[in-house]
Amino acid sequence: MQKLDGKTMDIVGDNIDKLKEIFPDVFSEGKIDFEALKANLGEAVETEQERYSFNWNGKQEAKLIAQTPSTGTLRPCKEDSKDWDTTENLYIEGDNLEVLKLLQKSYHNKVKMIYIDPPYNTGKDFVYKDNFKDNIQNYKKVTGQIDEDGNKLSTNSDQSGRYHSNWLNMMYPRLKLARNLLKDDGVIIIHIDEHEYSNLEKLCQEIFGEDNNLGTIIWDKRNPKGDAKGIAYQNESILIFSKNIDILTSKYEIKRKKKNAELMMKKSKQLFNKFKDKVINFEKMNDEFRKFINLNTNLSGGERAYNKIDKNGIVYQPVSMAWPNNKKAPDDYFIKLIHPITKKSCPIPDKGWRNPSKTMEELLKKDLIVFGNDETTQPRRKYLLQENMYENLPSLYYFGGSDDKLFKELDLTFDNPKPVSLVKDLLETFVMKDEIILDFFSGSSSTAHATVELNSEDNGNRKFIMVQLPEKTKNDEYPTICHIAKERIRKAGDKIVENNYDKDISNLDTGFKVFKLDSSNIKEWDSEYAKDNITQSLFDHVDNIKSDRTEEDILFELLLKHGLDLTTPIDEIEIEEKKIFNIGAGTLYICLASGVNNNIAERILEEHKLLESPRVSVIFKDTGFINDIEKTNVIQTLKVAGITDVKSV
Repeated sequence: MQKLDGKTMDIVGDNIDKLKEIFPDVFSEGKIDFEALKANLGEAVETEQERYSFNWNGKQEAKLIAQTPSTGTLRPCKEDSKDWDTTENLYIEGDNLEVLKLLQKSYHNKVKMIYIDPPYNTGKDFVYKDNFKDNIQNYKKVTGQIDEDGNKLSTNSDQSGRYHSNWLNMMYPRLKLARNLLKDDGVIIIHIDEHEYSNLEKLCQEIFGEDNNLGTIIWDKRNPKGDAKGIAYQNESILIFSKNIDILTSKYEIKRKKKNAELMMKKSKQLFNKFKDKVINFEKMNDEFRKFINLNTNLSGGERAYNKIDKNGIVYQPVSMAWPNNKKAPDDYFIKLIHPITKKSCPIPDKGWRNPSKTMEELLKKDLIVFGNDETTQPRRKYLLQENMYENLPSLYYFGGSDDKLFKELDLTFDNPKPVSLVKDLLETFVMKDEIILDFFSGSSSTAHATVELNSEDNGNRKFIMVQLPEKTKNDEYPTICHIAKERIRKAGDKIVENNYDKDISNLDTGFKVFKLDSSNIKEWDSEYAKDNITQSLFDHVDNIKSDRTEEDILFELLLKHGLDLTTPIDEIEIEEKKIFNIGAGTLYICLASGVNNNIAERILEEHKLLESPRVSVIFKDTGFINDIEKTNVIQTLKVAGITDVKSV
């Protein structure tokens, strides 16, 4: 029986394997022959001694930190969760660097959008000080699990000689790990202000590639700062990078829905249904539609132009078809148009139509030409709103300041929460209805709020993963940011359900599973435990599970090590007062009980016959068997049935 090693994803090894696939001939006795690699790359190799590069103090260590596996785990916390048994959303409390490492196997290439609002490095905010050797110990210090000596969070004073380097050393490994989680058509969206904008753009260009820079949105907050030494900034920047721009743009255009287009379509449908069963008076119907447009102050000028409803209830705007230039159009652009009722020729513009005869004939067939009451009125082109529901993502957004009013409604307080409307607009642009969104600087969880609200509007099933360090607050009711955020998601979900009382949103997921970062549940997988308990090592062979850990704690650590996501369906089977966990409809069985005998193997086989999963793995606790004979019997029983992937912890 093979024993699990407890390692998180080997990022370096994975990259080497990819290189072997592309250039197998550059490997000699397991090592890379760089001269052979250069020969394969040809002119792409840089030969100049002086070259453009982006360097800072600590960059090499930041790279090593990104490659170092985590020795931690994520422990389930059902009491802090909402709808544990059914939700597919995650809220994770912990150091985001360690959490990103732990998510590498389970969420590799699965996340569609990463949306983060990291510390801006203003000289007053916190910067994470990572430790190359024992980040879990650092995390315990900052969360008060052990003494405060060597606290991991500190303000990064702008008087520091390594002011920018400290910030870059924090961001580099996190962005490097984050990229691995993105789907090939995924995007990362990052808020930043003027303090680190230029450095962040260079950092993202290095990690994601210059060609994958989709651009920067200026968020106009309309709140100029009064303490500026130069220009008073009243905006923030939102950088957007894709993982692979070719794959992203081959699937769909980067466009967003016009804000009020759906509202106008809904109103036109209501008016059409109101009039269609009567003797239809199109003028009266259109008068009511124009009143609705004029009274709606949120509509833009472009939207107001779509002010007519045709006989099929479709919203359109009439546009001149006259030739636009001073010169006369070619002869083919002077086709005669016959009025459908009078059967007489309509007047042709002096310089001709905008389209040639073939196009005009197609427009006629599709009923996209608007005629007047008789032939004396020059026909116009009908542009349909339903074909113009989208517009390019703008380079300038105005969403006011933050969601302070919304927080008051939820009876919560938080400094400068991101506007839900802003986050939702970007989500709608990039994320399809059943994809995953990750925010690993999640703060008050505006991203989670926006995800649930958008799902309620378009019947989507987007899932969120929020990650946040439990930084302390001065609020006794909500002692950490995580307490505020979890309560915000709960209350926001309830409010969204309440506001949609007239809609069927029974499938809306407003819940979340809470997990908390901690050291490994397995003694030999925890390097700090092993170092501090050398004399205990002989006893650990009797039971290598930490005494304060539950079966469920170990279960979810094994899911992460096995590369299964944390919301994978889990069924429990009981036999002889022992639990067998059936994970992913029979792809993995885990039994962590003591006193295991061959009856456990027989029960697993019963379940296996029902589900007939083609690939099956089984994991036991190494010290859980009654004796070595029973251990051998269990392995052989499973092997005879074709289950050979049997491991222990």
